[in-house]
Amino acid sequence: MIPRMFLLLALCATAAAQLRPVHTFSIVARDPATGEMGVAVQSHWFSVGSIVSWAEPGVGAVATQSFVDPSYGPLGLELMRTGKSAPDALRGLLAADANRDVRQVAMIDAQGRVDAWTGAKDIQAAGHIVGKEYSVQANLMSNTNIWPAMSKAFESTKGDLAERMLAALDAAQAAGGDIRGRQSAALIVVAGKSTGKPWDRIFDLRVDDNAEPLKELRRLVVLQRAYNHMNAGDLATEHKDNEAALREYAAAEQLAANNPDIHPTRYAEMLYWHAVALVNMRRVDESLPLFRKAFALHPAWRELTPRLPKAGLLPDDPKVIQRIVQQR
Repeated sequence: MIPRMFLLLALCATAAAQLRPVHTFSIVARDPATGEMGVAVQSHWFSVGSIVSWAEPGVGAVATQSFVDPSYGPLGLELMRTGKSAPDALRGLLAADANRDVRQVAMIDAQGRVDAWTGAKDIQAAGHIVGKEYSVQANLMSNTNIWPAMSKAFESTKGDLAERMLAALDAAQAAGGDIRGRQSAALIVVAGKSTGKPWDRIFDLRVDDNAEPLKELRRLVVLQRAYNHMNAGDLATEHKDNEAALREYAAAEQLAANNPDIHPTRYAEMLYWHAVALVNMRRVDESLPLFRKAFALHPAWRELTPRLPKAGLLPDDPKVIQRIVQQR
């Protein structure tokens, strides 16, 4: 059961926001191999990701759009969290919504059960396709080819869930997209099992205002992949798995190195913390070339280095610190 206070807050939010015209195309999907779930969306509306896309690890994902009621996101997740299937959660919310004919909503749960709704008064071209563990939906489109193109692209693309959902968005745009043009995009991917932390997400990316939001979203996905490797490296270090940590750091650097879409200072930071990890593994000689590259890309890292021993991030050994900062 949804707490009474939660319902009251959601109804207040609905009254204030239920007619925001967030016309868009989106996909909700689940990867049956990993259990990951997600939402990807593009629209000619500012900050579409702050309104349309919702997901929680181990629970499900929601896209709420057209004349959007944002409360479908948190309420849908709450219903799924308490054991309702995505189709049942969607039916229940629609039944209580007097303005359902102007809504477009899709939901998927952690078991891959999925359903969608396109209201009779959504601005045309509008429609959706519910497939196996995914749904694509669109409204205010330039033509009726948009959601079939998304479905075909998602089903035929190889790769992880993020890559397949991006392919669906690209296909929608290639088929004509939003009749108004493009402005913002977003992508969320969460784990199939609960982490105990609703904010713990594999991808959580937003492009709020950009002439080419899908291009920028793809750039951010590559950068997020790199930082995911960095985070995995840090976790391996905490568990004293040095070789796994070094593999993860190297994978992050490979994604960032010589990539014209990633600023060199991002690559510099990856090199730097990789080098710091090597020093703490007592592999100082191996660390020095990495420090040298990092300092060349962004000299401020050299200035930072003497501050780290006090924070416990480098050995309190003046000779080691001197060797590091002398790298040029």
